[in-house]
Amino acid sequence: MEEKLKQHIQKLVPLTDHEFVEVLSYFSFENYGKKDFLIRQGEKVNHCYFIVSGLLKLVLVDQDGKEHIISFAMEDWWESDFSAYFMQTKASMALQTIEPTSVYALPLDNYHALSSAFPKMERFFLMKSNLGHIASQNRIVSFLTSDAKGRYEQLLKTHPTLFQRVPKTLLASYLGVSRETLSRLSS
Repeated sequence: MEEKLKQHIQKLVPLTDHEFVEVLSYFSFENYGKKDFLIRQGEKVNHCYFIVSGLLKLVLVDQDGKEHIISFAMEDWWESDFSAYFMQTKASMALQTIEPTSVYALPLDNYHALSSAFPKMERFFLMKSNLGHIASQNRIVSFLTSDAKGRYEQLLKTHPTLFQRVPKTLLASYLGVSRETLSRLSS
């Protein structure tokens, strides 16, 4: 498990074995079952998570009780309600497992301490943040410029494994279409 985090970090910044042991000390390792919540809407967000194994969904439930999938997070991804995490406010979204999931959790105080102790980790987090921002902008642009079929084809191209791992109802929510429309698109 530790090796996955180390390899992930070293894709962007080099770490010696000794540095990685120190970096790892800022994290806690946690296991969750299927449908467990890491973050509940309306509660304080204490951690951001690096996903070692498993699959999660970041969800906004609106005032009518309708669930909107903001993102899916799988192996080698980071996820949280980042606004609530960094601003230390209550979560506007929930983070829930779709499969049994193992993560490294990083409390905000440790995030800041790690970034101060290791400038290369601050650089790592900046690069990951920039990549996440780009992905979010691409998703917004896709919703503004593509029809349902275009969004479906883009998701199939960029994340084909989601179609084997995620129930169609959740995929439909993520794509902003009905379950029936998704069935038509996938046939």
